[in-house]
Amino acid sequence: MGSPFKPNACTRKNPYRLETKNLSYKLCSQFDEYKSLCFGSNPRRGSKYILKDVTCEARPNELTAIAGPSGAGKTTLLEVLAGRISLSKVSGQVLVNYRPMVADRFRRASGFVTQEDALFPSLTVRETLMYSAMLRLPGVRKVAATRVSELIKELGLDHIADSRIGCGSSRGISGGERRRVSIGVDLVHDPAVILIDEPTSGLDSASALKVVSLLRLMAFNQGKTIVLTIHQPGFRILELFDGLILLSDGFVMHNGSLNLLETRLNLAGHQIPQHVNVLEFALDAMESLVIQTSDSENSQLLLIEKEHQDHMMRMQYSKVVKEKALLYSNSPMEEILILGQRFCCNIFRTEQLFVARVIQALVAGFLLGTIFLNVGSKQDQVALHTRSGFFAFSLTFLLSSTTEGLPIFLEERRTFMTETSRGAYRVSSYVLANTLVFIPFLLMVAFLYTTPVYWLVGLRKDIDGFLYFSLVVWIFHIKGKNTKLLDFYALFEPIQVPI
Repeated sequence: MGSPFKPNACTRKNPYRLETKNLSYKLCSQFDEYKSLCFGSNPRRGSKYILKDVTCEARPNELTAIAGPSGAGKTTLLEVLAGRISLSKVSGQVLVNYRPMVADRFRRASGFVTQEDALFPSLTVRETLMYSAMLRLPGVRKVAATRVSELIKELGLDHIADSRIGCGSSRGISGGERRRVSIGVDLVHDPAVILIDEPTSGLDSASALKVVSLLRLMAFNQGKTIVLTIHQPGFRILELFDGLILLSDGFVMHNGSLNLLETRLNLAGHQIPQHVNVLEFALDAMESLVIQTSDSENSQLLLIEKEHQDHMMRMQYSKVVKEKALLYSNSPMEEILILGQRFCCNIFRTEQLFVARVIQALVAGFLLGTIFLNVGSKQDQVALHTRSGFFAFSLTFLLSSTTEGLPIFLEERRTFMTETSRGAYRVSSYVLANTLVFIPFLLMVAFLYTTPVYWLVGLRKDIDGFLYFSLVVWIFHIKGKNTKLLDFYALFEPIQVPI
């Protein structure tokens, strides 16, 4: 059951070895945290352990799989290894090259691919990778274009490079191709570590094998440390894994090679049938495996695992220099330009939304104008109250119409969280880019609304008054849009959105 690849792997200049020691993570509900603030109780008392005394490792040049039944803690362990769960919330150690992990630096130097693809349906494959490269790679656009061309070829996406991603009703690329694009987005800056949550979820067996084979070749040929979670892999996929971390109820039942797992099962008195793979059998015979902790492994198994170790690579780890502080790849102005260009591309390919918005402004302008026809020319008390009603209706329309970009923001939400958590750009750059892109469109909408309504209502009959009214409407549009945008993103946790 060993890997079909021979041990002549590429040696990376700065390899990354990930390790956890006696790691435990207890999930606290918001109610428990509220009780601790109000009454001083321990928020972790009565909470459920997701991970318990987990000791495991992932090494360069190897593809390591985290497996186990549903609810075993696979995704949680992957998120801890990726630095996406605050280390202040866990007990034990998370080490990178034998040093404690610095989460914000590690997130920028690694790649993390979530189970759900965070891609823009309106962008093409090449555009998706290009914008990611421009945000993650310092230097001129030509460098990013060269890297994207190499990556498209490496991922086998040449034939769909200029096809839109698509989703739902808009037909686009296949599920397996989407997964490869998602992986490519986190490969543009050539990270030494890649962590992927369920890369084969929702894929047929052929697509799943293609994705995992691609990851295995990357680990072998480029010296990367690749860790993924998986539920029930088939024979051919299982053979591609160099290491396996088997979890059950938060405990590590096995940490090592598939050969070692087979040996442990044999020592426990099991005979694995030929038509059943080792992992499937281990999941059914979980109770016969002794929980592995740093103190529980017997000497025979330690000897087997020791023969599996690569001592030369361990010597190289000690020579890896201390990590330097990683800054943003681009200046704030460059980030605004790149994000603005991407946002323009998205909104101009969402024609239905903006055609509807233009029609809405015209219809509302004519409708309110006919309802309050010529009330501005009258000066009595009733006309004054009527004008007040007109301005109240106008204000209601302006505030309710500031959600024209909300579908786009909802579409971008997952991408925004992912990109900011890895330090691709500043939150302030994102907000400014969105505002600047919308300013011209909102100005057009303001004029489409004010042109009929101002003259039909009969307000001050001069061009200065019309322009001033249009300016006020435009400012209300901008203010309302930005308020909704800031409120929308203020819901995110600080660890996910570093400023």
